[in-house]
Amino acid sequence: MLDLKRLLVLREVAARGSFSAAADHLYVSQSAVSQQIAALEAETGEQLLLRIRTGPVLTDAGRLLVSHGDAAIARLEQAERELGELSGLDSGELRLISFPSASATLVTAAASVFRERHPEIRVTLVEADPEESIPQLKRGDHDLAVVYDFELHPFAPDRDLELRPLLIEEMRLALPRGHELAGCGALQLDRLADQSWLCGNPGGSCRELAVRSCQLAGFDPDVSFESNDYTVIQSLVAAGLGVALLPDLALTAPHPGVEIAEVLPEPPLRRVWAASLQVGSRSSATEAMLDVLAEVSEEFATRTAVAV
Repeated sequence: MLDLKRLLVLREVAARGSFSAAADHLYVSQSAVSQQIAALEAETGEQLLLRIRTGPVLTDAGRLLVSHGDAAIARLEQAERELGELSGLDSGELRLISFPSASATLVTAAASVFRERHPEIRVTLVEADPEESIPQLKRGDHDLAVVYDFELHPFAPDRDLELRPLLIEEMRLALPRGHELAGCGALQLDRLADQSWLCGNPGGSCRELAVRSCQLAGFDPDVSFESNDYTVIQSLVAAGLGVALLPDLALTAPHPGVEIAEVLPEPPLRRVWAASLQVGSRSSATEAMLDVLAEVSEEFATRTAVAV
């Protein structure tokens, strides 16, 4: 059986980018880290790291091993927390990670309900987009992640995660107030082919969604400003610097200088999920929050449908 401590060392070397940084984080010597990696490579019969000038890089075998190590370590950490709850050593903790537009809406409402029902559980929240939050969840840094994907850019299957659907949002067009096409109510994207577009940073799924939606409408968008913050995007639109696609959660408090239009013939869809480790790896607090998030999301979907 593989040595879990050695897997932890390999994971830290990969995450920190050097043997010395991993040694500092683990409070051991650099030579001890090197010895543990060498022993793990001997144990597996595979080279796990490429030693190059810019720092160690995982091989395919190394990446495979780290992915399994993340899941194993997360399970053990969860077991420690559950044992603590059973023995009454503490009141328990639920660690959430969420993307900003959900944090300000669904997660805020859910945290309020959860605290009323379970005041003994300490709830913490940090923010990140799915590209960062899912790896952190799998490493055991968090208990539950609220994440999103798009129908045009869906999540790949992952054996370690369970995704519970919370909400399906329509992407809507945001135009500057007073724009020549503002007030139309609904537009085909190709009518905005000559406009400057605002979207997420390169490499992110928000950017991919905007670009692919425009390409399906027959043109490549001229991207003039980039931001992963929808509040910033709305301000840029209001300033007349371009147009954008925005999801429902980002429009609960629309900027007064922005007008919203539906996308014809069918709007792109963003899907919001509660991501957690597979059943058997979750605490009772995580299960309770999953139920609360489902309740809050259903209420939000009903309000959105009535408003539309």
